[in-house]
Amino acid sequence: MELRRIVLIGSGNLAESLACAISKSHAELVQIFARNPRRGPEVARLAGTTWTDDPQRLATADIYLIAVSDRAVGEVAASLPIPETAIVAHTAGSVPLEALPERFARRAVFYPLQTFTAGRHVDFNEIPIFLETSTPDFRPELEAFARTLSCTVRYADSAQRAYIHLAGVFACNFANAMYAAGERILSKAGLPYPLIKPLIAETAAKACTATTPSTVQTGPAVRNDTATQARHEALLADDPALQTIYRTISRRIWETSKKI
Repeated sequence: MELRRIVLIGSGNLAESLACAISKSHAELVQIFARNPRRGPEVARLAGTTWTDDPQRLATADIYLIAVSDRAVGEVAASLPIPETAIVAHTAGSVPLEALPERFARRAVFYPLQTFTAGRHVDFNEIPIFLETSTPDFRPELEAFARTLSCTVRYADSAQRAYIHLAGVFACNFANAMYAAGERILSKAGLPYPLIKPLIAETAAKACTATTPSTVQTGPAVRNDTATQARHEALLADDPALQTIYRTISRRIWETSKKI
């Protein structure tokens, strides 16, 4: 059976991007359900669909996509009058399939691996989507729907998805935190953040084109330049936490580079 009618539950950053992507696909986004009275209507407007915050007005659909915070997945699914015959899928990378109530025979995970920001366009076609289903009987129809949004669709159980999510935290969240640390260090010298933007762009570009990021690692740590590292650590004397991060990551780079 083709999944034609979609209800999206949530109004956060992922919900906005997913709603816009679905609205451009062959599927019909029939409704946004969201309790946020400001964001709900805005996401619906962007996707050209309707919005409600009333559970009693929840539309009938083939699949209900739950794009809410990780801790709210189970509670939201249990609180809504979703038909038990519909597919119910959450979009959280670190939340197991079992977080969805057992009364739904067709439970699933529909996890797009990307960082999302309100108002920022992303090409969903380039985003890997990882699927998991409670039974194999409806996998083909869920995969067919996923492929209307993305060129890369793979199955990953909850254990695999936990590693995928962890990898994403390192590659995205932690990397961005290091960009912010670079900005703070520049500001101590009275220098603006845009000075390191070309460096950030080239670093990311090299990592994306390399077979493995390890082969394009540069800097004093990979050379075991202890004199330069000592000078850097001295500059971080007023920030012991960042100094520890510098020392730990430098040691990690050196130890792993020796194995290449």
